[in-house]
Order: sequence, then C-alpha cells, then structure tokens
Amino acid sequence: MKIKNRTFTALASSALATVLVVGLGGFGLTSASASGKLKTGQTFYLIPKDTVNPYETLEDGGITAALKTLGDKTVVNSGTTDTAASQIPGIQAAIQAHAAGIVIAGNDPSALCPSLAQAHAAGLVIVSADSDISCPNHLFINQAVTSTIGASEVDLLANEIGKSGQIAILSAAATATNQNSWIQYMKLELKKYPKMKLVATVYGNDQPAASLTVLQGLLSAYPNLRGIISPTTVGISTAAQYLDTHKSLLKHLTLTGLGLPSQMKKYVLDGTVKSFELWNPINLGRLAGFAVANLASGTIKIAAGQKFNAPGLGNYTILPASAGTGPSVVLGPPFVFNKSNVAKFNF
Repeated sequence: MKIKNRTFTALASSALATVLVVGLGGFGLTSASASGKLKTGQTFYLIPKDTVNPYETLEDGGITAALKTLGDKTVVNSGTTDTAASQIPGIQAAIQAHAAGIVIAGNDPSALCPSLAQAHAAGLVIVSADSDISCPNHLFINQAVTSTIGASEVDLLANEIGKSGQIAILSAAATATNQNSWIQYMKLELKKYPKMKLVATVYGNDQPAASLTVLQGLLSAYPNLRGIISPTTVGISTAAQYLDTHKSLLKHLTLTGLGLPSQMKKYVLDGTVKSFELWNPINLGRLAGFAVANLASGTIKIAAGQKFNAPGLGNYTILPASAGTGPSVVLGPPFVFNKSNVAKFNF
C-alpha cells in the first residue's frame, strides 16, 4: 500500500473543539464536494470502548469532524466501562434508528458478533477502528501494523534498560482485541532479548483506579522489576503519575507504552518517562469516518484492492485478510515521543 502524508499534525486541545464545530477546513478539506460521489445526510453510530477515555473522545471527534464535512450526522452511544455488554445497546440503537453504519472499537472480539450480525442484516455497514472484532462483514481501520506496535514497544524498553531484567505489562481489559494482539507480538519480540523476562501481565480495565491498584500489586510482587510496558493511554498515564510521586523507583524502573502527549508531556520533560509511542487518534478517527462514508455510499466494497481518498490524509487501499485480521486499512507507522519532540504535540 502506498502511504502518503503520515506525519503528525500538532493539535492544541482547543483545536479539537474547533474541528468539531467548523469541520476539517484546517486539514485541507473545505466542503463535502471533495467527494462528490458520496451520499449526504446519513447518520452513523459511534460506539467507542467507553465514553470517558480521553483517547476515545479524540478518536470519536475525528470521526464526527470528517463526517460533518460530508453533511452526515453522528451519534455516540456506549457505556462507561470497557465491556461488550456496555456496547450492545448502542448497536441495537443504531439498528432501531435505521442508521447508515456503525464505527466501533471492540471491547471483545466475538461477544459483539451476534448483535453486529443483526446490524449487517438490517443493512448497516460496519467499521471497526482501533480495536478489531472477529465478526465477518466489516472493515478494520488499524492505527498501525499490529506486529510493529508490539515489537516497537519492546524495542523501546529494551534499549532503555540495557536489554536485561524482569519486565511486566500493564494492559487494559483482558478481552481487548488490540491489547491482546499487541501483547502477542511483544512476546514474539522478546525472544530477541534472552536476558529480558516477562514476569506478569496485569489488567486495569482502562480505569485509573483499577490501573493504580494492579500497578501497586505488581510493584509489591516484583520488587526487582526493571521495566513496564503499558499499551493503553489510561494505564501509562496512571503509572507515570504514580512514579512521579515515587521517584526512588526510577532508580531501577523504566516505563513506556502508548500514551497521549497531552497527558505524558509533564512526565517526559521531568524525566519520569524517557519515551513512549502513539499515532494521532484524531487522524485515526478521520480515516474511519471517510471509510464508513464510502462504504455506506457504495463507492467501495469491503474487498482487497478497493481504494478511497481520505481528504487531508491521502489515498488508501484495503489490504487483504491476514492471520487474525480481516480486510483492513492502516493509518501509518507509530510515532516515538521523547524529550526532544513531545512539547510540539498537544492532542
């Protein structure tokens, strides 16, 4: 796939609100006429993992902004906990509202499939973004190549701890598809570092309080822990906040993972965290928005080789299904944030 314009755009926090109000003019898209073949006035349901995670809010904001430029409407409908049960009512609401489509970040790879099958049978197009599902008849918008995310996080940590010592993973929900896929590739990458040992994987369910509890348990159980990878913005920010107030731990412990610059900037600049990764969640949302609009308009099908344009991002091609992943589109490679660049980003 030819990838264009994958560089990050530094967005102030207030910029998201501006995007939601006036659309994507600042990203090179001035009107819905940029995609003349697309239908207008459609309604799409957005079903994030939960409605309280700042990352999910940014992603949904990108979806909404993209669809607004096309004259479409969005409805966010999900729960406050990362469970499949909290997402099923949103799917049913989309069906009852005769929505054009659904964009969902799955909390469980298979538990949502019966409800999504009903949505597909009712004529709704289905796009998963950020966290995939194992159901048929959907397109996955992948933030980056799954194997690259898992491997690069291990490589970051390895370089920071001298490729030796006990490490642990602080994840989100135990059923989260994206987290489990990344962890799978972390374990494969760890084979390159025989002196590094993964001693535990704990789950904070993307809740700050729960993440803090399992983190404290982890530190108590493994006092010689050298590194923690937290592939979740809630987990890494919670861990960074704790380490920032327990500086003595930093003499032997290093934290990395996936974080939002707006949450992690303080901890990078004061030395609590050396580096972390992410992509632009607003851009991920925008890509998902343009993808679902094209599918609902019939300008593309869920098939390898189908091409569409995401104004302001570039041209994208649907990739064929591979092991564990159905047809997908990849936003681009992850980006490493450190003291030299983190101040430039505010999303």
